[in-house]
Amino acid sequence: MLKEDHENVKRLFEEFEAADGQAQGAIAARAISELDIHAELEEKVIYPAIRNAIDDSDMMNEAVEEHHLVHVLIAELKKLKPKDEKFHAKFCVLTELVKHHIEEEEGEMLPEAERRDIDWEALEVAVAKRKDALIMKSAGKKKMRAKGTGKSSRRT
Repeated sequence: MLKEDHENVKRLFEEFEAADGQAQGAIAARAISELDIHAELEEKVIYPAIRNAIDDSDMMNEAVEEHHLVHVLIAELKKLKPKDEKFHAKFCVLTELVKHHIEEEEGEMLPEAERRDIDWEALEVAVAKRKDALIMKSAGKKKMRAKGTGKSSRRT
């Protein structure tokens, strides 16, 4: 499932580069939403399981710090409009950071973890359950933003 998420976000990065103005903003928003969910799954569920199974705190700490930088860039992007001159540059930096992070995860961390005694089935169930909850929560926030304040606009 992690590798699937990685492929999805890399595809969105490619779509962003191929698109223009308004389309880039929509693609960036989807990528940011997916990265928010993916990062939380890794930080709260996956990384703790892997950290407990492998003896490489440097690798795990580096992954956590890369996530920190992803969160910083996402927070800054959320404050900008896609038309802002910094938006494209910042999103490109995010793209490069995430691609590097994916290479390290798939090239080092996951192969090392796969050699360890981790209950992958239980972990997959926990991740899927958490992911579903995060998607529902994200959809709820989007509905509230679409409605404005969330209060009815009807007058009585």
